[in-house]
Amino acid sequence: MSSVLLRMAGISKEFPGVKALEDVNFTVRAGEVHVLMGENGAGKSTLLKILSGAYQCTSGKIWVKGGEVTGLNPIKAGKLGIFTIYQELNLLPNLTVTENVFLGKMPLANRFLGTVRFREMVLKTKRILEDLGIHVSPDAKVQDLPLADRQMIEIAKALLADPDILVMDEPTSSLSKQEVERLFSVIRNLKSKGKGIIFISHRIEELWKIGDRITILRGGRVVLENALQNVDENMLIKAMVGKEIKERFPGNSSEKGQEVLYVRNLSRQGKLHDITFSLKKGEILGIAGLVGAGRTELVRAIYGADPIDSGEIYLNGKKTRIRHPSEAIHHGIALIPEDRKGQGLLLGMGIKENITLPILKYISSIGVVDKTKEKRLAEEFKTRLQIKTPDVHFKTINLSGGNQQKVVLAKWLCARAKVFIFDEPTRGIDVGAKAEVYDCIIELAKQGASVIMISSELPEIMGMSDRILVMHQGKVTAIIEKDEADSEKVLSFMMGR
Repeated sequence: MSSVLLRMAGISKEFPGVKALEDVNFTVRAGEVHVLMGENGAGKSTLLKILSGAYQCTSGKIWVKGGEVTGLNPIKAGKLGIFTIYQELNLLPNLTVTENVFLGKMPLANRFLGTVRFREMVLKTKRILEDLGIHVSPDAKVQDLPLADRQMIEIAKALLADPDILVMDEPTSSLSKQEVERLFSVIRNLKSKGKGIIFISHRIEELWKIGDRITILRGGRVVLENALQNVDENMLIKAMVGKEIKERFPGNSSEKGQEVLYVRNLSRQGKLHDITFSLKKGEILGIAGLVGAGRTELVRAIYGADPIDSGEIYLNGKKTRIRHPSEAIHHGIALIPEDRKGQGLLLGMGIKENITLPILKYISSIGVVDKTKEKRLAEEFKTRLQIKTPDVHFKTINLSGGNQQKVVLAKWLCARAKVFIFDEPTRGIDVGAKAEVYDCIIELAKQGASVIMISSELPEIMGMSDRILVMHQGKVTAIIEKDEADSEKVLSFMMGR
């Protein structure tokens, strides 16, 4: 049996009024991928923050490579060979790829002058990027890169650090199928060198491709620990949520009404080419495509977040000019963005402030917000969407991913939107929270709203959509009815065939 790199025994963590972890045991062996799973709020992040030194455990012990560790902090964790790739990327957008990869580790050319060996840094970065199969210049600014490339830059930082224990929190959430396969090849190479990997993912289907063992947390306790070859998908889901989820995708049975949105010949140089499609009342239109196909660019153009060069947008049969998101909101269009933390929420503010943000002028008098109305509306949507929080004053930064997504949705329900655009609505949330998001989307359609949903998960697109619009390199390659769609056909159109 391979040596144990990490042993965490009897780990408990208490916050005021909350027991986040209770008597958790967790080990990582050399040359293995140990999958850690659980619903949002199950205790995964708390456990990893204890391992990285961001939190101190209330009780329990930690051994790294056979030696007991006390007073663990992030610097000490790094010296012990522990490196964490967080789901929320830890990059400085105004710096280059090279500067981000070497941040805190820049080789000095002259200690007295503080100069660095920049050419050496660029060459090493270029080599790591080539190993990862990323076609990005080391001199590119991170802020100019798509989310998938930024995810790979985080992984490049980890490869430079060459840790013994690598924690990967949702590393595939923004990656295409090809990029995931390249990442798995890198992980297998790390395994062959005796590294220990802690791998967190909510994409259940990929676990058996890369994982060796699995531990599942629920309510801060370990509820399952086994070799992955001994468990199946149903066992994992039941362990995570405490019950069976009978229907993974509920299906939209709502009656389709008149055409609500019609987009004709929409174009933007280098991004979108002659896009035409329609959306009916009560319909869920899925948009499928590989990373870089132009899906997000399309919905941002409709929403007025990005300019268009030509084309027309009709709402309820009337030609409409949308040049700014405020105009889209005025016309009842809501965007639930892929980056919910950066673009969908004010993280430093409470739930009630976020929910009522689009309607402040309607609950204010001479510039003063009616706090009673604000709280009443927030309480209404908290109950309606079952947002798990102590109260509506709770800061959104402290909510789980699934509950943050519900707050973004509540904001637009409060604003009485009629067209909802979801960009990767289930990215980075657990299977139980996914089911709740699916139910919310279906309920919107049943109530007569029109939904556009972008997803990189093909089963999700096929399971939730009434029609599927497929894109490749900024063009629509097909619009497929639900009963005519199969994965092979959709994938073929996604690849431009």
